[in-house]
Parts: sequence; structure tokens; C-alpha cells
Amino acid sequence: MLSELKNSPKVVGVKQLRRAIGRDEVRLIYVAEDADPALTAPIEALAAARALCVIRVRTMKELGLACGIAVGASAAGLLKP
Repeated sequence: MLSELKNSPKVVGVKQLRRAIGRDEVRLIYVAEDADPALTAPIEALAAARALCVIRVRTMKELGLACGIAVGASAAGLLKP
């Protein structure tokens, strides 16, 4: 599943993901388990409200690497085609 993040249109980061969810542009959400719950809880609440699937990734570093960035990521989302 994480391999799809490298080659697909995506948003990375809590702020960008929140905006994209609000614009109904996201089809799948990834959240790092070791991220601050204060950052990820609002994302998960938005996902639940919009019936979006949330996939948990073990670490922020793992999620960041899957997104093709050199730093960790708390959350990311795949965009609709």
C-alpha cells in the first residue's frame, strides 16, 4: 500500500491534508502511529465524517520515505484521479 504513495498524486502534511479533505479531493489517508495525537486526531475525525479509509503506518519516518521526502510525515493522503 505504501508504494502507491510514491507514484500517485498526493498531499503530505497535516495542514495540506486537512485542506484537501475539505475540498473533497482525497480518497485514502495515511497516518503515522508515532505522530502527535493532537495533530492526527482532527484528521481522523474528518476522515470518519467523510467515510474515508485511514491506514496506519508505524512511524513518521516510514511515511515520509514512502512519500518521497527526506523528513518524517504525520499524515498523507492520496488524491482522487
